[in-house]
Parts: sequence; C-alpha cells; structure tokens
Amino acid sequence: MIQQFADWLVYGLFGLDAASPLGVAVNFFFYDTVKILILLFFISVLMGIVNAYFPIERLRNYLMTHKMYGLQYLLASLFGAITPFCSCSSIPLFIGFVKGGIPLGVTFAFLITSPLVNEVAVAMFLGSFGLKVTVVYVVSGILLGMVGGFVLGRMRLDGYLSDWVKQIQANSSAQADEWEKDHTTFWKRLPVIVHDAWGIVRGVLVYILIGIGVGAFMHGFVPEGFFEQYMAKDNWLAVPLSVILAVPMYANAAGIVPVIEVFVAKGIPVGTAIAFMMGVVGLSLPEATLLKKVMTWKLIGIFFGTVAAFIILSGYLFNWLL
Repeated sequence: MIQQFADWLVYGLFGLDAASPLGVAVNFFFYDTVKILILLFFISVLMGIVNAYFPIERLRNYLMTHKMYGLQYLLASLFGAITPFCSCSSIPLFIGFVKGGIPLGVTFAFLITSPLVNEVAVAMFLGSFGLKVTVVYVVSGILLGMVGGFVLGRMRLDGYLSDWVKQIQANSSAQADEWEKDHTTFWKRLPVIVHDAWGIVRGVLVYILIGIGVGAFMHGFVPEGFFEQYMAKDNWLAVPLSVILAVPMYANAAGIVPVIEVFVAKGIPVGTAIAFMMGVVGLSLPEATLLKKVMTWKLIGIFFGTVAAFIILSGYLFNWLL
C-alpha cells in the first residue's frame, strides 16, 4: 500500500519518469519516509504499552543481575534476525530498547543483526548462491551481532547516549512507577502513550528526512559499474574498500542480494561481495544520521568502526572459506 501511494504520488501526481534517476530517488524518498514514520510511531506506542504493564526496567534489572553467560546477546541477535527490518527501520525498535534502559551491548546486538539477516534475504541467498554460502552468511550475521554487541557492551558506552535519550529514559521510568502504584485503566493511559509516541516521532523527524534523503540520492544517482572497479579479485584492499564504498549506500538485505549476484557473476569474490552487502545494510550513512538523535557522534563512530572491522574480517574469512 505504501509503495502504491509512493508510485501514485511520484509517477502519477508529480509526473516523474519511473526509469529516470530523479524518479527513482524521489520515489525511494517518499516510500521510506512514510514507512519509517509509521513504523516508528506504532513501535513507540507498542513500547509505551509494554512499559505501562510490564516495565522494561524489570527486564533491564534482570539482565544486569543474573548471569546469562552471553545468552542475552544470542537472543538479541536471533530476534534481530527474525525481524524483517532494514537498518533505518530497526532504529525505532532500538530507540524503544534504549528508552527502556535495556543494556546497550544487548541492544547493539539486535541493531547489528537486524538489517544483516532476514528471511527474505535468506530465501534469495539460497536461490542465488546455494546452501553452503547461505549458511555461512546467516551464521556469520548472527555471530557478528553477538560479538559486536558483547564488545561494545564491555566498553561501557552509556555515557555517550544523547541527552534526549537520557531524558526519555528518566520520564519512562517515572511514568512506569506512577502507573504501577495506581490502577488507571488502559483507555485512560492510551492518550498519554500516544502523545509520548508522537513526541518521539517529532524528535527524530528532521534526522529521518535527512538520512533518507541521502539514501535516496545514492539509490537513484550512483552510476552502474561504479563499484566493480574497486572490488576486483586482484586488489588485496578490495574488502575494506568495499565496506568504505558501501557506507553512503542505503538498501535492505533483500534489495541488495540481486546486486551481489551480479558482482559475483562479474568475477568479484564472494567474500568481498558479501562484505559490501553487509556494509550497505548495516553501516549506511542514513542510519548514522538517524542515530545522531540517540547517540553522540563519538558513540556512532565507535559503533561504526567496531562493526566495520568485524565485517572486513568476515569478508577476508569468506574469501578464504568460499
């Protein structure tokens, strides 16, 4: 329905050519803006309801006071793998976790894995590359989330969350405590929950528009064949270059798999191609722009640098294994 609305608006009402770079970019912008705003609003409402009846503070305390021997990172990565979100679509849920005070390392494990692995991409990988490559891709995506979340969690980075997040964390805890003491009915609480959700949407709206605008430009105007020249088999720097080149791009895993298939068909090593895919879906510049509302630039840099390092190592490992 959202895609049909974007098509009608851009190609019908605006009269842009669907085959032109401008038409593709503008269509992408409207589709992803509407999708992410709707997703952000409803997830914020859902997290507000959850926090009203099962305060996430309790889950946070449980995770911090019980020895789970790393199981929490596996569970967060598995949850990320089964959610069909791209990097920017994952951020609303990430905000909900951070708002509730879930340990940052566990939250990062979800944020890393969610855009990298989903059921549509897995099905496409099976059809394009076979079982062996698909298994390596899925396992590595989950492991990358687990290890990345663990490493980032050990860095004690909570102090680098933005003041906006710290404020909504404090408000959320105070509201949960107040509702736990009284017995206000759901219908009386709902307007407050909806108001708070709309406040979150307003707070990140500018960042969403800027981030998706950058992604739309890259989506529509990057010339065909631009990346292949830097990812050749005989270039030993191809893996890190592929990750660096991927950062300005923006697409979900399902959307980039056909591109990866073309790269491999042109002789680019599988590991280099997958590293490029992981960079596109897991380290996009639009994602960084959206995260700016939640994190300081220093935390974004640490997050991107850590994940990029693991993706590069994975790319070299894939090239050796496959």
